[in-house]
Amino acid sequence: MAGLESMIVEEKPQPPKSVDREKTCPLLLRVFCSTGRHHSANEYAYGKVPSNELQIYTWMDATLRELTTLVRDVNPETRRKGTYFDFAVVYPDRGSSFRMREIGVTCSGQKGADDSKTLAQAKFTIGDFMDINITPPNRMPPPRRQRPY
Repeated sequence: MAGLESMIVEEKPQPPKSVDREKTCPLLLRVFCSTGRHHSANEYAYGKVPSNELQIYTWMDATLRELTTLVRDVNPETRRKGTYFDFAVVYPDRGSSFRMREIGVTCSGQKGADDSKTLAQAKFTIGDFMDINITPPNRMPPPRRQRPY
């Protein structure tokens, strides 16, 4: 088997597909915000949801920065510079239980690595919930988990 050369294949990430927002029907994103912590996944079990629901009509190409802006528009306490928004997707597991997966963090008044992440890139599925942990600027920001990549 002499003479075989190894070949490195680079896998380029697919650019996000843009959505024509004039022609595409928006989806209903059910958002649940809390201060200082995420809701427990158990709060979503058996057809129940937390009481503080915010309903947002948006598209799969909406970014976490866009969602941050929409939450800030309806919640004046979150408008202060330095407020952190820690996003998580809540999705159904087997039976009546739910799981939560963190997808990114944004900060009011600061640019961040997750600002341009879209719902599609976060593998959001229509019907999932969005849980947002809001941390005011006078508190410690949410701890960042090490990503496996």
